[in-house]
Amino acid sequence: MKTKISQMLGIKYPILQGGMAWVSEANMAAAVSNAGGLGIIAAANAPASWLREQIKIAKALTNMPFGVNIMIMSPYADEVAKVVVEENIKVVTTGAGSPKKYMNIWKDAGIKVIPVIASSAMAQKVEKQGADAVIAEGWESGGHIGQIATMALVPKVVDSVKIPVIAAGGIGDERGVAAAFMLGATGVQMGTRFIATKECQAHRNYKDRIIKAEDTDTVVTGLSASKPVRALKNTMTNKYLELEKTGASFEELELLTFESLKNASEKGDVVSGSVMAGQISGIINSELSCKELIEKIITGTEKLIGGKGFYE
Repeated sequence: MKTKISQMLGIKYPILQGGMAWVSEANMAAAVSNAGGLGIIAAANAPASWLREQIKIAKALTNMPFGVNIMIMSPYADEVAKVVVEENIKVVTTGAGSPKKYMNIWKDAGIKVIPVIASSAMAQKVEKQGADAVIAEGWESGGHIGQIATMALVPKVVDSVKIPVIAAGGIGDERGVAAAFMLGATGVQMGTRFIATKECQAHRNYKDRIIKAEDTDTVVTGLSASKPVRALKNTMTNKYLELEKTGASFEELELLTFESLKNASEKGDVVSGSVMAGQISGIINSELSCKELIEKIITGTEKLIGGKGFYE
């Protein structure tokens, strides 16, 4: 399945695994890359030493390309930006801020820079800064989200920039991938669906919560602070929403969520932790290997849209 994205990144299939904090680590990234997609290690708020170790683990597990997701607002962003150059990483996706500060050093090192954006204006801005492609992420996604749905966002972004567009948000099977191509995307990024894979190191409780979720089981918190986050409903989200209604301060709300994602993904606390997941959770009902998942999606997509000629 050759598209502009698969050819640009040197991968077999135009499927990227989302950079999910405290979930997207070396084992899953390597498994996705070995299966023909592009695995991503999420640097999150971790120090540079942790990222370097993860990169070395991934290199020992795969000879295929893989990338790193960098949160620009991370306190370790400056150090992490240098690590990807030193470790010869070929692809960097970015979020939580503008990558402009690091664009020159990354481009000089031959790194493909692909920011995650939530509007056409953001897409045009990073294109001018030198981005090689963009990930247009709709608000169906898990974790930190924008305000525009994938169905409306992707075609608008496609019409607004000349660089390739990767669709994300609400994509978890061949139907979503086929729809993304119809909207003009040349690749997709999936996050939540990859949590329910055998190679994902997230806690069993986290995986099971996603697999058992219904289509109405996610909720968005943080709207009052203009920092919306989508997660599966639990005691923590209920308390957060109650505090928002009473006009609680941003500091009070932040205290409630301190290390909540890490507690859910690593310790299995799906009651008071933050079980970040997208609306696509409602159609995820099984745990597959990354290879099984990607091959199923590619085979299904080709049947739906009638051959490789369409992607090109």
